[in-house]
Amino acid sequence: MIFDVAVIGAGVVGTAIARELARYELRVVLLDATSDVGTGTSKANTALLHTGFDAKPGTLEAGLVRRGYELLMAFGPEAGIPIERLGARVIAWDADQLARLSAIAETASRNGYRAAHRVSAEELYREEPHLGRGALGALAIPDESIICPFTTPLAFATQAVLNGATLALASPVERIASMEDGVYTIGTPGTVWRSRYVVNAAGLYADTIDRMFGHEAFTVTPRRGELIVFDKLARPLVNHILLPVPTPVTKGVLVSPTVFGNVVLGPTAEDLRDKTATASTAAGINGLYEKGRQIVPALLEEEVTAIYAGLRAATEHSDYQLQIHPAQRYVCVGGIRSTGLSASMAIAEYVARGLADTGLRLQPKDTFHPLRMPNIGEAFERTYQSAAAIASNADYGRIVCHCEHVTRGEILDAAHAVVPARTLDGVRRRTRALFGRCQGFYCSATVAHLLADATGQKVSTLLGLEDGDRAEARRAVGERVPRSYHG
Repeated sequence: MIFDVAVIGAGVVGTAIARELARYELRVVLLDATSDVGTGTSKANTALLHTGFDAKPGTLEAGLVRRGYELLMAFGPEAGIPIERLGARVIAWDADQLARLSAIAETASRNGYRAAHRVSAEELYREEPHLGRGALGALAIPDESIICPFTTPLAFATQAVLNGATLALASPVERIASMEDGVYTIGTPGTVWRSRYVVNAAGLYADTIDRMFGHEAFTVTPRRGELIVFDKLARPLVNHILLPVPTPVTKGVLVSPTVFGNVVLGPTAEDLRDKTATASTAAGINGLYEKGRQIVPALLEEEVTAIYAGLRAATEHSDYQLQIHPAQRYVCVGGIRSTGLSASMAIAEYVARGLADTGLRLQPKDTFHPLRMPNIGEAFERTYQSAAAIASNADYGRIVCHCEHVTRGEILDAAHAVVPARTLDGVRRRTRALFGRCQGFYCSATVAHLLADATGQKVSTLLGLEDGDRAEARRAVGERVPRSYHG
């Protein structure tokens, strides 16, 4: 088959592009090197839905973040993506930062965001009584929001597939060649894909793909951001997204609630050379604790649920590297950093228009199938709380993961979804199982058995044990899994 468009990269931007193109009478294939969607930068970020108030005015990023915010705020609720409009406070801790708040407000206004307003120190401490001492005031950004970073790319990919797109996972692109008939051949292990147009949304590897087309416009330098996730008991300590006054290099370390009911502290910002260096470091975590001690001191007395690190696709340029090459029928979506989630749907619009300008015919489909993702947000009704869901399927009343209140029915649904979970990490991002205080210590055996039974995989494989070592797998997960969980 010859596809009209091949999208390389199934992160939040690539899946958004595939979803947008699936609205038209096009044959679309979405390729990703990993075994699931949203497994790179998209799953390891601060999970904020930005208004774009602090973007550099006049940049492509500023316009796309603003438009993307509007699109996601409309699409999210109808698609079941958890979003909470908490608002943010940009906090000034010294006289210089206090003076810079006016410039930030002016930047926000130039970006089309005019709801920003000053908050006195007295009002700030009424709003945030657990804030550390010494804050001089803040700038309020009422529309900054928190969002689920897992459901968003899954929703995009699911709707793309529901509307005819082909999803090819575990398909790293090894080579690209242009044939005389105007069709690209894209080589992946064991398969050659053919497509008339190519969109490069490969994130950390966007520069590698770009060079396959003969370009050297940018180089991705992975920027590691480490974060600490605190237990749900910490949630009452924070009412808004607490932001620092940004610098030219980074937005800085923030404290924010999550849609899962936790509180997150981070990220750090460290430029690296290794695009796989997602390990946390003692220096990074210690630095976050120092920052956290100033922002919300009581937070450091709470239990830590998890520590993680993500890599942002930084480049030597201050703006997105979104280039359209009409003669090559190729679009490069590079340098999409921490604002990529917020801008994703607007980037998808931009790419579709760019493809049309290169000659791709965009004929809207008569029907574009909607979707509703399972809710995993704490502020909305969960499956275990729904009498109607339990009445329809008793498995929705059988809790497997007690930390996060995830049911047997949700895990089985994840295994049989349009874009199904095939790993324990895939189950985690679709349901919150293994995501809580015990990090799967108590429920991983049950979850592994359920997923194995649903997919035909071996429990030992799912747990990362040597394939075929059944005895070791039994010792690792135990034989005391309740029979009711096995059906």
